[in-house]
Amino acid sequence: MKFSLLPLIVMNIQHFEKGFHYNDRELLAVARKLGKLATYCKKVKDEGSYIRVDAEHRKTEKKRDAMKVSVTVKLPKKVLRAESRRPEVGEALDRCVEKLTGQLKKYKELHQAKGRMQMMRKRNK
Repeated sequence: MKFSLLPLIVMNIQHFEKGFHYNDRELLAVARKLGKLATYCKKVKDEGSYIRVDAEHRKTEKKRDAMKVSVTVKLPKKVLRAESRRPEVGEALDRCVEKLTGQLKKYKELHQAKGRMQMMRKRNK
């Protein structure tokens, strides 16, 4: 399913639920939270990239671990992943976005550095 938050931002977001179902308001909140990832790395919006969200309601003794959310971001030549267990799906998703933010910044720095190195090599030839 493709979500469009703004006319300029279109991302391929796949969501899977187990043991519960998102309502329409929650789906929009998920798309809005994941849309923040595009501010850190523009490649998240590329056609070959996608974001997969797996959310599972688990019957555990620890109520703080009731919701398990894992987010996988497929980028060119890289797959980033974060997982969190919290009482509510929104809290778990927020934590996954926090974890992925650092990974995306590192990915962007690495690929920008490679691009600069290639440009410098071409100039020196």
